[in-house]
Amino acid sequence: MKPGTITLAMTGASGAEYMLRLFQCCLQNGIHVQFISSQPGQIVLGMETELKLSGSPQKMQQQFCDYFDAEPSLISVYSKDQWTAPPASGSSVSDAMVVCPCSMGSLASIAAGSSDNLIHRAADVIIKERKPLILVPRETPFSAIHLENMLKLARIGVVILPPNPGFYHGVKQVSELVDFIVARILDQLDIDNDLSPRWGH
Repeated sequence: MKPGTITLAMTGASGAEYMLRLFQCCLQNGIHVQFISSQPGQIVLGMETELKLSGSPQKMQQQFCDYFDAEPSLISVYSKDQWTAPPASGSSVSDAMVVCPCSMGSLASIAAGSSDNLIHRAADVIIKERKPLILVPRETPFSAIHLENMLKLARIGVVILPPNPGFYHGVKQVSELVDFIVARILDQLDIDNDLSPRWGH
């Protein structure tokens, strides 16, 4: 069954287009999105797209509603320091969480269980409640430290999904590369999609 609520977090790594496309696909499927961004994540979003987020969660929610032409009831926005937000508690945990893109600093904090902001705490809650957690790490090359942190998380069931697009379907534009990765994320969330051609089809 597809999730009813997803926590979507963005950290300070390149790849804002992946997040926006995933956000859009979730909304199109009627999925409630709980969005959290770190300050570096907001900076990257402003650098890589035309969307410049305002400071307050309320203004960000309205921006997303306008950007996606979405119902306000489908979007909740929380600041990284909003410890009373639903994602911080196992009693109101979402059905799944995606950190896209995920910086190596955020990945390390999640692996350590440090919970020093709402993104890390939400991931810790998802892990302890045994819900799907998908991390989209955007870094290259990976150091041994990065790989050890990813292995630690993979061993407890966290999905490590680097944005490594395929080219076998005859790519002609950047949006197809974005859709290739977002399709893989949606597959992990059990959300039907036809964003990218399947192998052998």
